[in-house]
Amino acid sequence: MPAAPTERPSSGRVAMVLAWCAAFAHPFVLLSALRAGPYRSTELRLFLSAVAVGLVLPLVRRSPLAALGLLLAGLFAASTTRPEGMLLYLPVLAADAVVGRLAALRPLRVLLPTALGTLAVQIAAATYTTSGQDVFVSTIVALALALLTAGLLGRSVRERRSHAAELRARTAAEAVTAERLRIARELHDVIAHSIGVIAIQAGVGRRVIDTQPAEARNALATIETTSRETLAGLRRTLGALRASAKDTDGQGPGATPAPRDPAPGLADLDRLVASTADAGVRVEVRQLGDPGRSLPPEVDLAAYRIVQESLTNVVRHAFTPACRVTVERSEDTLLVEITDDGPARPSGPPAGAGYGIVGMRERAALLGGRFSAGPRPGGGYHVTAALPLPTDAGLPTDATRPLPTGTARPLPTDAARPLPTGRPEGTPTP
Repeated sequence: MPAAPTERPSSGRVAMVLAWCAAFAHPFVLLSALRAGPYRSTELRLFLSAVAVGLVLPLVRRSPLAALGLLLAGLFAASTTRPEGMLLYLPVLAADAVVGRLAALRPLRVLLPTALGTLAVQIAAATYTTSGQDVFVSTIVALALALLTAGLLGRSVRERRSHAAELRARTAAEAVTAERLRIARELHDVIAHSIGVIAIQAGVGRRVIDTQPAEARNALATIETTSRETLAGLRRTLGALRASAKDTDGQGPGATPAPRDPAPGLADLDRLVASTADAGVRVEVRQLGDPGRSLPPEVDLAAYRIVQESLTNVVRHAFTPACRVTVERSEDTLLVEITDDGPARPSGPPAGAGYGIVGMRERAALLGGRFSAGPRPGGGYHVTAALPLPTDAGLPTDATRPLPTGTARPLPTDAARPLPTGRPEGTPTP
């Protein structure tokens, strides 16, 4: 077998070795740079001091504690030569900057001992370069203030980063929660109506299987058709959820093309009415206004889902053979009303009814509309949803204009009233 090629150190390892070598050279370069001599001017020694400090900078990012230790070692060693005080300004400021970086990266249990040790070394160095008690005290105060300023700046950077990370985590959690609610609404709306129809037909078939075999076969056929449609819809929904964002078009490796079936809307009410009729409830649909007016996809889907869930509740809880659905398109509002004449029942969803009414209210609120549901005074139940529509002129209206937080949008005048038995507009559609 051919010999394996020898592994060469990566560029990162080479950079690390070079950074450590340069940092270890810092104390010696600084000591020789600040050592007094007749042939060295002050400007030259300042330049060499800056070069010595620059040797440590590559190590600050990788290991700030080690870099600080080498800076302090070079500072103390250079101070023993008793140079001019101004020649030590740059090493002192470099040490303070490293302390500030440590304040931004490390907790207080690491920062406090490091800052105190740094201040002690700087004070020890000041004893060699200052003369007189007043100058020494003022130098200590200046060193302490500079170090405190660097530490506070570093802590502010740390707190700002922590706050930004917390905001990102909170935003991600809110996005996940919103997505979970959206998925829950979609799955509930896809499955609940069909399961209600299947349950009713299964009960009918069980009761008449001995006396009316033909009716039992019809019930079983309805169950089969409904369950197949439900399974297909569930597969489409799960397929869309499994498709990743970048592979939505099926172009990524191993990606499955997302379903191209259009979302249901009010144009599919006839199919919904037929499935509800199979469950034993006749639905009268009234289309008012301009039935041919196109609706935004999100409004169309929300209106269909509200009607679907309302009919499911009628089938399961109303104990009535008929109900009415009214869809009215006005200039700026889509009004959807579902009423039945069943026996009076308490306000709110029945016990164990699940999250149907909650999902309908959420759908209306997401579009800036209003939703109400409750028993009618004379018996039965009504559901009303008013969804805002964009105007032809594209200008905001009272129904589409955003409201301040906590402000409720009033319903249209006739939105909360039960439907009269004979409204002149529209033609009933069984």
